[in-house]
This record gives sequence, structure tokens and C-alpha cells, in this order.
Amino acid sequence: MNRHDQRENSMITVYQYLTVNRDIHTLISDTFKVDESEIDPYFIKVINTAIENEPRYREYINSVLKKGWQYDRLGLIERAILLNGCAEFDLRKTEAAVVIDESVQLAKRYCDTDTYKLVNSVLDVI
Repeated sequence: MNRHDQRENSMITVYQYLTVNRDIHTLISDTFKVDESEIDPYFIKVINTAIENEPRYREYINSVLKKGWQYDRLGLIERAILLNGCAEFDLRKTEAAVVIDESVQLAKRYCDTDTYKLVNSVLDVI
């Protein structure tokens, strides 16, 4: 599984966590369809960092959203993409341009037509 696929599965795992709030290890196993030991540890760290730091990331995201928008108003997919992006920025293992580009690609694939613009503008400021 390449890094793009693992990043996508990381986003899906966070999305599922936001949706059903189940045990994270079970969600990781269900999403990646392999034992956790076979997953790049970086992406396990991204998932855990995104979930553990959601309150802090929510504040960051709220501070850069346009007037009238709040984190809680975003869809769960958008939140998962942004949370993972913030987590990757915190971990400082991947260049910001790569994180933003991958997040935009995920938004184009999973979100409404223009949502990628929101993802790009939020992550570009953070």
C-alpha cells in the first residue's frame, strides 16, 4: 500500500471515529484491512494525533474559517481531512505542500465540488 492510499485510509479512519466513536484500533484494522503492524507507523501516529488534538485543531480551524463558518458546521469528511492535515503539520515529517496537495485531492474525491478550495485555504494558513 503506497503513502497516498495509507493517507486516504487514515482520513477514512478519523471520519469513522467522528461518526461512530468506536475503538480506534478496531477502526484502523477495519479500514486498512491489514494488521496494524503492517501499516506505516507514521499513519498510525497521524490518526492518533488527529483524534487526541481535535479540540486544539478545532480552534485553529475556527480561527481561519471565513466569517459565518465554524468547524462544527463542516461535514464530517471535511473535518477528518482537516484534522489529518493538522496532525501531519504537527508531526513535521511531510512537507506542507505535500500535505496540502494530498488533502485537496481527498476533498476533490470525497467532498462537494468546491470543498477542495476550503480545505486548501484553511491548510494554507495553518
